[in-house]
Amino acid sequence: MFFASDNGGPVHPQIMQALAAANEGYRVGYGADAEMDRVRDMVREIFEAPEAAVYLVSTGTAANSLALATMCKPWETIFCSTRAHIHEDECNAPEFYSGGAKLTLVGKGDKMTPEALRTSILLEENRGVHGPQRGPLSITQVTELGHVYTLDEIKALTAVAKEYGMSSHLDGARFTNAMITLGCSAAEMTWKAGIDAVSFGGTKNGCMGVEAVVFFDPSLAWEFELRRKRGAHLFSKHRYLSAQMLGYLEGDLWLETARQANDSCARLAEGMRAIDGVNFTTTPEANLFFAELPRRLHKKAFEAGAYYYIMSGELEGDDPEEMLLARFVADWSIGAEGVDALLAAYNA
Repeated sequence: MFFASDNGGPVHPQIMQALAAANEGYRVGYGADAEMDRVRDMVREIFEAPEAAVYLVSTGTAANSLALATMCKPWETIFCSTRAHIHEDECNAPEFYSGGAKLTLVGKGDKMTPEALRTSILLEENRGVHGPQRGPLSITQVTELGHVYTLDEIKALTAVAKEYGMSSHLDGARFTNAMITLGCSAAEMTWKAGIDAVSFGGTKNGCMGVEAVVFFDPSLAWEFELRRKRGAHLFSKHRYLSAQMLGYLEGDLWLETARQANDSCARLAEGMRAIDGVNFTTTPEANLFFAELPRRLHKKAFEAGAYYYIMSGELEGDDPEEMLLARFVADWSIGAEGVDALLAAYNA
């Protein structure tokens, strides 16, 4: 009954098998392994982008930060939502790897609007040498509150960015979960919607620790390679990154695991709607949502062995009816059994 995060679940057996296969014998290091050649071809096929530059790193923070640093000069600013992952959860890594580029927060919620983005853009690059210059737009998909940008919403944001000569980046730690929700292709959610680069997540969707950075403009490739090396994220035994991504993509496992996570989340939300006292603060759209529950229900769940993050308030307290906000995240492995066990604890 682990619903704290989708990075807490196990590695999928198919990916473990791919790692075991890659562990046989010897390979050339630093990304020159044969597995990486296959990964590059598969990613290009998935994204319908035969000229795309494809690279692997081990963490989402590295993927986002190195990609944005490649797209952004130190004196520029990156436009993102107030709840963007690059703002809330990466310890200023984008600023660090870019050499000082700042973040400009757009709007007030987890999803930007074209109007709010335009307002923020117009407030920058109007002070000459004294102010930050306009850099890229970065969109978190799925958002940190569990919402999914529609294709039209992405297109509208990237269109505004392009009006001002700005490029667009998609932070896709939960990329495939959003794809499943939208029923679209990888290409439709990226370059066909105006995205220039994407961090294509694997770690939260069944991998051990691998993320792909995909540039639809291959002219950025060499600079990224230099930044990845200089930033200490070029693996010498790169085949173990390649093997994970290969195992992830083969047989459409990446789609299967995301579908399983989304289905489990929907099952949990449906069951919780039938419980008195549950108040959803976000609409479940992919594989995570937020809800308020009375302390007494949280206690029942934790006593039965559940674990998830309580975001406001304390589990221990005198008032059993006090509402405590919690985040629920379903990973690929939790399944109906895990969901039903949590629901049973609430209903006990």
